[in-house]
Amino acid sequence: MSLTHFDAQGRAAMVDVSAKEETARVATARGRIVMAPATLALIEAGQVGKGDVLGVARLAGIMAAKRTSDLIPLCHPLALSKVTVDLTPAAPDSVEIEATVKLVGRTGVEMEALTAVTIAALTVYDMCKAADRSMRIEDIRLVLKEGGKSGRYESA
Repeated sequence: MSLTHFDAQGRAAMVDVSAKEETARVATARGRIVMAPATLALIEAGQVGKGDVLGVARLAGIMAAKRTSDLIPLCHPLALSKVTVDLTPAAPDSVEIEATVKLVGRTGVEMEALTAVTIAALTVYDMCKAADRSMRIEDIRLVLKEGGKSGRYESA
């Protein structure tokens, strides 16, 4: 298996996708942020001083997916068709995060889904750090990818 983001001289390079067929593509990523049970209780009660933690984190994740190419140097700028970010409190001590990104295009949206989850988790951390600096962001991973020449990938 060869890595696609290097040219013949071994230098980092953006992949040329101009000859690829446009197909419907989707990617889903998941992760979580683990915190003290008291911090989760504050989030659920809407008592975090900075506002609606889950709502703000959802918007941050959506915005991040749209800006992935500004953050990761070799990602293509993409016209995304749909981005969803769901944050679900999971008692006693975490928030589960799932992002799904869709488009019709020549390259996949895995990085956009992973970026959405990561930034949503970081936003939760930022909004709650005054109450709990020991929060941990964990298990960010791709769980589904469909479309393109390589077809479907689903994690076990």
